[in-house]
Amino acid sequence: MADHNHSRTTSHSTSFRTETFEITTGSHEVALDITDRCARFLDEHAVGRDGLLNVFVPHATAGIAVLETGSGSDDDLLATLRELLPADDRWRHRHGSPGHGRDHVLPGLVAPHATLPVIGGQLALGVWQSVVLIDTNGDNPRRTVRLSFLG
Repeated sequence: MADHNHSRTTSHSTSFRTETFEITTGSHEVALDITDRCARFLDEHAVGRDGLLNVFVPHATAGIAVLETGSGSDDDLLATLRELLPADDRWRHRHGSPGHGRDHVLPGLVAPHATLPVIGGQLALGVWQSVVLIDTNGDNPRRTVRLSFLG
């Protein structure tokens, strides 16, 4: 069986770069593709470098997913979250709009972060993978996303 593991060594020192951007998610649950924002960040801060991109949303009611978009998978994820986390009065966390407690459970299912490989300054995603901000909280339409590159 052939060994398909590859390693690359680099002759430069490791650096850390980070920045945030704001995004409006609106008043309804959404799955927003932010892959292009990640790529622009890497174009600025990771030119030709290998490393890791961390995508983090510092909110108690949002998450980051890596999934296919445009074919219905993003809508399927939102539908699944509606089934698993109905917006009703079962939640102990009760401030905000009715059923808002479910939004605070979301990060337990869709983590508020993803760490992704970067090779030669480019995200090493699969052909159909995208980086997606998942937000079920219509009470907070403005979100901050932190992008950090270590490489």
